[in-house]
Amino acid sequence: MNNSQDLLNLLRIINKKPNLSQRELAKNMGFSLGKLNYCLNASKIKGLVKIKNFKNNPNKVNYMYILTPKGISEKAKLTINFMKRKIKEYEELKAEVDSLK
Repeated sequence: MNNSQDLLNLLRIINKKPNLSQRELAKNMGFSLGKLNYCLNASKIKGLVKIKNFKNNPNKVNYMYILTPKGISEKAKLTINFMKRKIKEYEELKAEVDSLK
């Protein structure tokens, strides 16, 4: 996954709704199913997400996506960085508006 904003969105959605299907996750993120699958696998390899299937479910395509402790930490770090960027943007815009007065 090449975009920290996409990763943050994926981790936030998984944290809120771990039972969403890949199709639902892809739709929520505006991704193709293939891109989402790639992102989930990359997140799993990085140790951010654990993927569990429901063994007793006759429909074996149901999975649960769980943030690992490393995933929770990464989500917090990305959130802080996101907030810092937004505060900086706000301050720059405010300075620009103030200079127009």
